[in-house]
Amino acid sequence: MRTLYHLWLCPFARKVRIVLGEKKLPFELELEKVWERRDEFLALNPAGEVPVLIEAGQDENPPLVVADSSAICEYLEETEPAPRLFGENAQDRAEIRRLTAWFDLKFQREVTVNLVDEKVNKRFLGLGAPSSSAIRAGHANIAIHLAYIEFLIERRNWLGGESFSMADIAAAAQMSCVDYVGDVPWEDFPEAKSWYARVKSRPSMRPILADH
Repeated sequence: MRTLYHLWLCPFARKVRIVLGEKKLPFELELEKVWERRDEFLALNPAGEVPVLIEAGQDENPPLVVADSSAICEYLEETEPAPRLFGENAQDRAEIRRLTAWFDLKFQREVTVNLVDEKVNKRFLGLGAPSSSAIRAGHANIAIHLAYIEFLIERRNWLGGESFSMADIAAAAQMSCVDYVGDVPWEDFPEAKSWYARVKSRPSMRPILADH
């Protein structure tokens, strides 16, 4: 059995959960309070961050530990290729990886950190009051990203091309965290709202939407 160390509002852990769901791979969730800096967890991932995936060893082989959401998703794509989430050819894979990085890095930095971290994580960790300037920046930035999603969807069936892919998963993982705190202006971006509704209808998203 696989075990995934995660936090509820960590978009990168959510990304891996969706991939596991799409590939219909059973796994158990293990909540890791990364701020406690447990020695046992740091031995698994010296960076002290989630997600971390552990694959049970077989025969005399020790368990396999994979840290970092990008490494985990690439590992799962290579070892469990169906359904393919990185495209069918080199050109598709390049575009899907580009968009995955866009949401993992740019959206995370410009939106999720400014809204989810300020409104939820900062308060939860006792790091002081939310920064109003950061929240304003997050609200301004998310409109730019939603407009980009609409630009892509007007030209493609899914964000990365004609098939559901890692690009959609990375975007939905980030968006679901921001949507949890009620900061996505869906009514202003109907095409983006329609895309997200299609993602939410997938069985892999149902456990994510049930998080509290």
